[in-house]
Amino acid sequence: MDFDFQAVMDAMPRLWEGAWVTIKITFYGLVGGAILGALAGVVRAYVPAWFDKQMIAHRPISGVLLPILSWIAQLYILIIRGTPIVVQVMFIYFALPLAFGLRVDAMTAAIATLIINSGAYIAEIVRGSLQSVSRGLYEAGLAMGLPFHKIILKIIGPVAFRRMIPALGNQCIISLKDSSLFIVIGVAELTRQGQEIMSMNYKAVEIWGAVAFIYLILTGTLALLLKLLEKKMRIL
Repeated sequence: MDFDFQAVMDAMPRLWEGAWVTIKITFYGLVGGAILGALAGVVRAYVPAWFDKQMIAHRPISGVLLPILSWIAQLYILIIRGTPIVVQVMFIYFALPLAFGLRVDAMTAAIATLIINSGAYIAEIVRGSLQSVSRGLYEAGLAMGLPFHKIILKIIGPVAFRRMIPALGNQCIISLKDSSLFIVIGVAELTRQGQEIMSMNYKAVEIWGAVAFIYLILTGTLALLLKLLEKKMRIL
């Protein structure tokens, strides 16, 4: 069988267009997921999941709301980690419009799904990294009279961030590859473009080989950037 390089060259403009859509979905999904995951991770690490009588007596609102917030974070992580991402995007794209009468376009559904999905996994990465930091640093911040948010941002956060870089990098690569699953709702990302081109010219080996090569470029670039960040953080 002869490999048709011309078929690959002809397909490249559409494949790179799909790759750009994949990059946008991954970028916005991971940025939103990082924010959501960081908040859920901090709640999981430091907010008690039970009601404390002394805390309720001194601060009734916080004493009641904080455990509820912890339960919400735990339930969110449990549901998202326990269901496939394909089911999640199908629910957002097809079920929500029927339930609430809201029309969600495919691109928005894809980004929202990736935010929600990656956020649950990032939350556990953040929780594990924060809890791995010595308790003495937290107590030192309290002894200095620092508020909770400054202890997290100035003392514990930098140490924990160094430890979570490898796991975060792995999650970034997984989310990038997971974006290919949004083909089920018709998002014109890289895999979808490859499928449409292949259905027209029937050059399966050439087209899917090119798609795989572009994914390798994207994941390789991402891995390299994360490696450089990890080295820089070690120096700091």
